[in-house]
Amino acid sequence: MLDKKPVYDLEERTFQFAKDIRLFIKTLPKNTQCFEDGKQLIRSSGSVGANYREANESLGKKDFAMRVKISRKEAKESTYWLRLIHETNKLKQEKEATRLIDESEQLKKFFLQLLKNLYSFDFFILILKFI
Repeated sequence: MLDKKPVYDLEERTFQFAKDIRLFIKTLPKNTQCFEDGKQLIRSSGSVGANYREANESLGKKDFAMRVKISRKEAKESTYWLRLIHETNKLKQEKEATRLIDESEQLKKFFLQLLKNLYSFDFFILILKFI
């Protein structure tokens, strides 16, 4: 799970993120708080990729943007649960927790940039109509 090279296919990268989260969850201490936080983390991490795949099959630009926004929101939520687990437990996989937090932050930033590019392109097209 450590020292992975980045994947540039975003569908594959989000799948790998959800998979790595599931493997990480298996290493957590067996207590109520980790069980509950882990369930939330599994849901949000899986939703990142599921919504991005839906975005790629979107019905239009608005649908695409909405799905990407949801993916970004779920990546942000994954960061929250990872940090909470990381900061409230003695973890066997300390480095993996840090790597997963970083990956969720990178995914969040990527989705934000994707949205900015989408909206700036729309703005550029709008300006061209008036020239």
